[in-house]
Amino acid sequence: MKLTLAEPRLLKEPVSILSDLVNDVSFKVDNEKLEIVATDPANVVMVVFKLLSSAFIEYEVGSSEVISISLDNLNQILRRLKGNDTLSLELDKEKNKLKINMSGDSSRTFNLNLIELEDKDQNIPELSFKSKVVTNSKMIEDAIEDVGIVAESVSLGLDKEKMMIRGEGNLSNAHVELNKNEDTEIETENEIISKYSIEYLKKLIRGGKLSDKVVLEWADDYPLRLEYNVIDKLALSFILAPRVSDE
Repeated sequence: MKLTLAEPRLLKEPVSILSDLVNDVSFKVDNEKLEIVATDPANVVMVVFKLLSSAFIEYEVGSSEVISISLDNLNQILRRLKGNDTLSLELDKEKNKLKINMSGDSSRTFNLNLIELEDKDQNIPELSFKSKVVTNSKMIEDAIEDVGIVAESVSLGLDKEKMMIRGEGNLSNAHVELNKNEDTEIETENEIISKYSIEYLKKLIRGGKLSDKVVLEWADDYPLRLEYNVIDKLALSFILAPRVSDE
């Protein structure tokens, strides 16, 4: 197996985001994609990352492979990438290592030990959403950061004309509205509202580094799905459990 990326950020940024959520993961590599499906230790969020074969300038996969690694260790290595580097990944089965080469002004090679993980399939839940928002990633990031100043959770509301992002603390509250317009597409049958953790959302919205657009789907007291896409290259999505009211 040998995979080469001319745009290393397509792997570097997702790994940086995911390493804040999950520890050890398995990459599943087949002829079409490199994929991670994992759940954080608290079972609050599931991450689904797909890096398509069309994103690579070299994609040699003889048979499907499962590569289990420490995501934190991989993140530490990928942080050493420089702007003009090309990134190559090779599997060394004999030494049980993943060879990582960065080639640019210089050539640097790292050998990352593979680990043993329990072989269990992560089943992506079948969710039924009747509401959807497609909007600017930066606007969602700003709204979550605004609400995070005063609250530990955020209520996401939606009607046919606007999305409401609210937070309330002991002494303060914040309210942000995104109106339906050319930058914000809204589809919903009914008014909906659900509450989620600010702590988690702040980690998930970092996906905006990959795409200018974010897709949000949710319902009343129902999981939230956020998705960032780079056409013909990658998809990064999160399924976040709703926060149960303390009342």
